[in-house]
Amino acid sequence: MGKISACIFDLDGVVVDTAKYHYIAWKSLANELGFDFTEEDNERLKGVSRMRSLDILLEIGGVELDDKTKLELADKKNKNYVEYILKMTPDEILPGVKDFFNELKEQGIKIALGSASKNAMTILNQLELTDYFDAVVDGTHVSNAKPDPEVFLKGAELLGVSPSECIVFEDAEAGVEAAINGNMKCVGIGSPDVLGKANIVVPGFVGFSMAQLNF
Repeated sequence: MGKISACIFDLDGVVVDTAKYHYIAWKSLANELGFDFTEEDNERLKGVSRMRSLDILLEIGGVELDDKTKLELADKKNKNYVEYILKMTPDEILPGVKDFFNELKEQGIKIALGSASKNAMTILNQLELTDYFDAVVDGTHVSNAKPDPEVFLKGAELLGVSPSECIVFEDAEAGVEAAINGNMKCVGIGSPDVLGKANIVVPGFVGFSMAQLNF
């Protein structure tokens, strides 16, 4: 393995699981509109923008609305979601993440966040993790969605390191592709079936250490 100076983490599904809150917020919107929205339906929204997610939801319910109403509904869903995440506590950090962050700090390796979420700072504050991060790049800083590498390249730039010295931790296929497109190494968090393009795939951070990063 070459020199590693920085690790860049996606947020949802890597550091914390906020997917359940997105699901609850979308489901309550669907119920208000008079139809049900299952966890299986929710799989179709993974890694998809808010407006496109709403279109898929309306498609499932067979509902057609004008653009103004759609914007109002997307906003309503986000407000619901934010209410849920404002109740989050540090015990929702995924197992092993904090231990790994502490190991990185001890080894002098920089840590950045690379997330499409526009609520990333709120979540980090709720989890009391903000101080671990040397740089945070979220949905308010980027215009291109993954698999475009913009979010990770901005992270490397803010940390002052070259992309080839970064390892990205991702749980989504588009995120793994974004890392590869940015000339970065990648660790997939989840299933090898989905994340097979990553350099290595692990189920999570429990018992995981830098020693395993032997690319």
